[in-house]
Amino acid sequence: MKLKWESISTLHQNVFLVKVLAAVFITGLAFRFYAVRFGQVSVNEISDPQISPPSVIISENEDLLPIDIEVEKCDLFTGKWIRDPLGPIYTNGSCGVVVDSHQNCITNGRPDSGFLYWKWKPNDCSVPRFDPLRFLQLMRNKSWAFIGDSISRNHVESLLCMLSTVEKPVEVYHDEEYRSKRWLFPSHNLTISNIWSPFLVQAAIFEDSRGVSSAAVQLHLDILDKTWTDLFPSIDYAIISSGEWFLKTAIYHENATPVGCHGCLQSSNITDLGFDYAYNTSLRHVMDFIARSSTKGMIFFRTSIPDHFENGEWHNGGTCKKTEPVNEDEVEMKVVNKILRDVEISQFQRVVTEMGQEAGHFKLLDFAGMLLTRPDGHPGPYREFRPFDKDKNAKVQNDCLHWCLPGPIDYLNDVILEIIVNG
Repeated sequence: MKLKWESISTLHQNVFLVKVLAAVFITGLAFRFYAVRFGQVSVNEISDPQISPPSVIISENEDLLPIDIEVEKCDLFTGKWIRDPLGPIYTNGSCGVVVDSHQNCITNGRPDSGFLYWKWKPNDCSVPRFDPLRFLQLMRNKSWAFIGDSISRNHVESLLCMLSTVEKPVEVYHDEEYRSKRWLFPSHNLTISNIWSPFLVQAAIFEDSRGVSSAAVQLHLDILDKTWTDLFPSIDYAIISSGEWFLKTAIYHENATPVGCHGCLQSSNITDLGFDYAYNTSLRHVMDFIARSSTKGMIFFRTSIPDHFENGEWHNGGTCKKTEPVNEDEVEMKVVNKILRDVEISQFQRVVTEMGQEAGHFKLLDFAGMLLTRPDGHPGPYREFRPFDKDKNAKVQNDCLHWCLPGPIDYLNDVILEIIVNG
């Protein structure tokens, strides 16, 4: 709405007094209408008490939109990180044993905390701060599953920490290796599971607890991993993801026959098909399974999340030393991550097109770009407890793949709750 103000010229002395009084009265009514109409909307629409309502146009505060903009749809995955004086809703000490020690960066001695005071802001709208009580109330008598690798575990721990500010979860299940777990929020009868299935398809993996392999992975591209498919029909909400593990040396099988490999020795006489072949083939079977499933739950597929190793990788001295977010033009996604994401987007778009109207419960979570600009959010050398206490120049393993808790990965939950609530 635009108000049309009529300027009042200098009154002539010969104007009757009654006209002057009438003009003043009408002007007063118009001003009162303006103040009530616009002042009330501005105050009510700003729910954050830390933010003062703008007078007409919001230009200084990046977290707010001009009041004359009406947003019908918003791309929640395109935006930027802005400063947030409130910081995370939980602390490194408030979450207890839920957090993997490798992601407990502050407890492990990370000296800076500035990386905690940023929040995600989509370009065309604002995402409400995650409300753990509302989430628990919405999810009463529901079941959630995070299916995938250690990034899925990282993500589920983030959600558990946020919800634990309202109710503490109780661990009710774990497998022999403590890789798959299930938690219960008793007061809300909500179960949240972390299902370990890094390839989503059947795999024989030969590596120790440090991730050191003793033999190539035997990967059956056309046989889904029953660890998650057997539980799938009973799940109300699922977030499925994969990616990084397909970069490992592996022998590929289809129809119970070796068909190729990735990173294998030339002497093996097996064709190196590349990891993208295996990932594309595996995801095709995963997507088709979801499409054929009779589940009525909401299923998300999350794209793989890029790492931020510099001057090397995990196994050869890579580091990540940044302490603040970067702009889009300051960072470029690695070729490997682009290939993984291209496969994911292609397979998702294919199956959604084939599903037609039935695809409404299947959604894509494309957080790759959102987290690409957060190289500051990783444990780095602080994946271990106080690594430099004995030697300030010690050479230690850096983790530039997983995320500190609390940290940027928490904001994935803000976006997910917004999707659930408002579609």
